[in-house]
Amino acid sequence: MTKGKIIKGKSGVAFYEYTSWGYRYKVLESNGKTIYKKAKGFATEEEAVENYKQKKKEYEDSIRDFYASINKDIFFKDYIKYWFKNIFSPRVKSNTIIIGNYVVERLILPNIDYDLKINLVTASYLDEIILKASKLTSSGGYTARAYISIAMSDAYIGGYITYNPFKDVKIYSRPKPKIRVLSEEQIKKFLVEAKNTTWYLEILLALFLGLRKGEIMGLKFNDFDIENNTVRIERQLVREIINEDNNCEKKFIICENKPKTENSIRSLRITDIILQELGKRKIIVDNFKDKYKDDYNDNNYICCQENGNPRSITGLNKTLNIICSKLSLPHITVHGLRHICATILLEEGVSLAVISAFLGHSSIHTTFEYYCEVMDEKDRILGFMNNIFAAGENKDENN
Repeated sequence: MTKGKIIKGKSGVAFYEYTSWGYRYKVLESNGKTIYKKAKGFATEEEAVENYKQKKKEYEDSIRDFYASINKDIFFKDYIKYWFKNIFSPRVKSNTIIIGNYVVERLILPNIDYDLKINLVTASYLDEIILKASKLTSSGGYTARAYISIAMSDAYIGGYITYNPFKDVKIYSRPKPKIRVLSEEQIKKFLVEAKNTTWYLEILLALFLGLRKGEIMGLKFNDFDIENNTVRIERQLVREIINEDNNCEKKFIICENKPKTENSIRSLRITDIILQELGKRKIIVDNFKDKYKDDYNDNNYICCQENGNPRSITGLNKTLNIICSKLSLPHITVHGLRHICATILLEEGVSLAVISAFLGHSSIHTTFEYYCEVMDEKDRILGFMNNIFAAGENKDENN
């Protein structure tokens, strides 16, 4: 080493000056001001680096203690609100913000029965909040715990607390995924192939409007308002068992029922492509009527056999299996298309409340589980759906 010359070490932290190794470090003064000092006299670079690490930790601890002393009067509920808006949300994507807003506003904050200053929060206090959240939805405990974990970790890093009690909080198992979602590219391929089937309109209704299978089967032509581009969901077709005695084989009839829940009765805006396919279907059904005349069983269903009777309720899923097998795609059911619709809306930034109304769920908790003013948001919904369909159509033309 050259005497009197400062030489930087390989660590990027220590330096050699005169006859020994040293480093610069930060110190927090009592007024909150940070100053720099120099430590020297170490025989090796490694020794200097190890000592630097200790000084760095002391500085970080002093910063944490200093801010904790300032923030000690902040209540836990106020911190959670501040954390979600100013710390968490700026660093995540929009769909995570939507889910997070639900977790904070509906699972965490309402379950804080008594508010504590954040520096007095204990593991048992957090356990109580998470336990209540777990009773609202099957994944409520796991998800509320996950968000509180991040919030408390950020509170420790930010100096709101000097000790993080979260390590002693009860663990909740992660729920199994309820949905299978195709990628945008897979959806495009899927739509191109679906167009070649007799179930194309039904597939579009499931994917673009998130309708349940029974809701699709129960749609009638007069449910559609062509002038206003809307459809009214107010019934479903279901299979009911009819047996004359307990010894005979089970037999089924298809009959009309009310929708699954009261919220399932809803009006939705429809895309241009659905209107086009509805027009084509009307021509097909009118031809059926001309062919069968008085033998035609006219229930006005958009999804019917040649004689007017409802098509097989299982037929649509069979067609989906054929499409997915042909394209080597993950197998998707009608309900799977409904989940894809919800996921697309979520990724587009549509709120859980709007998605819940769109799908006709009994509550927003159901929507959250599947992840998982409707008219006010529909232009955005329609815009995205039309774009993804156009992409699929263009690909078809190129082939």
